[in-house]
Amino acid sequence: MSAPEVPTDLKTTPLTAWHGANGGKLVAFAGYSMPVQYAGESGGVLKEHLWTRAHAGIFDVSHMGQARLRGVAPLAAFEEVVPGDYIGLKPGRQKYSILLNRTGGIIDDLMAGRPDDDGLFVVVNGACKDNDFKVIDAELAGQVTIERLEDRALIAVQGPEAAAVVQGLIPGTADMVFMDIRSLRGLGADLIVSRSGYTGEDGYEISVPAADAVRVWETLAADPRVRPIGLGARDSLRLEAGLPLYGHDLDETVSPVEAGLTFAINKNRREQRDFPGAARIARELAEGPARAKVALRVLEGAPAREGAEVADAAGAVIGVVTSGGYSPTLKAGVALAFVTPEHKALGTKLAVIVRGKPQACEVVASPFVPHRYVRKAAP
Repeated sequence: MSAPEVPTDLKTTPLTAWHGANGGKLVAFAGYSMPVQYAGESGGVLKEHLWTRAHAGIFDVSHMGQARLRGVAPLAAFEEVVPGDYIGLKPGRQKYSILLNRTGGIIDDLMAGRPDDDGLFVVVNGACKDNDFKVIDAELAGQVTIERLEDRALIAVQGPEAAAVVQGLIPGTADMVFMDIRSLRGLGADLIVSRSGYTGEDGYEISVPAADAVRVWETLAADPRVRPIGLGARDSLRLEAGLPLYGHDLDETVSPVEAGLTFAINKNRREQRDFPGAARIARELAEGPARAKVALRVLEGAPAREGAEVADAAGAVIGVVTSGGYSPTLKAGVALAFVTPEHKALGTKLAVIVRGKPQACEVVASPFVPHRYVRKAAP
């Protein structure tokens, strides 16, 4: 049986051909040909989602943008475009942050860390990477140089059995905790490994040279606890974890205060107000934003999808769903939405408009499914 043809008008990752030859249903995503799900008895979004929650899933996220920022003081320079404290970032650690425009809107969300002494290692969203690196280069010209790591793949292993799998194959990963990052030699390749991910589960993200990607992927996937997981389950997993998706829950009109991402603004940076959009963000921190992100659990009817209106008890429209779908874990519809601040309290009864009909929903705590990050040293 011949492998399905890989679309030729899209970019490919070092693993795209493997996906096509092994049951991956390839679709366009962020300009790349990526697997949305896999064929076979163990494939499909629902099964892949539940397998990751119970065991370990392996994800190709090589469409993400990887880069090294180098310079005399790259950590200090980076603070000019993000509101996080990177000067104080310790070696071996990474932080989530947000790239801001001059009006306090979010250009992208990202990870940046210090796996070694070679500047700052940055990972940004695939659909945003060209613009992100253009903005960083323009804002920090003369202070940092950007080396885009186009010759590397990025592989995520996520789930309650992910740690045992990775630790059995890559030396130096066993004592890592959530948001640790290291340059390591493992599986015959020079790796950059972080204990982090986008599912709410414990797990690792592994940056690997493109030439080694298939071999590393196949070695990890050969473990019976591991199955390949497509974009469909990746999205439902991140939604259950209450994690935002750029272009949907975040964009250049949304501030970190509106998005509930104030944890990414360090206290000293709030006081200094020395980052893009600081005036707006300081005002919203003091007075409150015009809209607030909430988590909604749909109590009846079909799941609410992106763009569905949110109404109050009187039927007045007070918001919109930015991400929504079915939660395989909770067996219910869940959604992230923006609403007016007076409707953000936990327990508030609202309605989502699905196919023209109001369906009862309730503001609940986020995440919908508890995170299982390892935040202290493993025994």
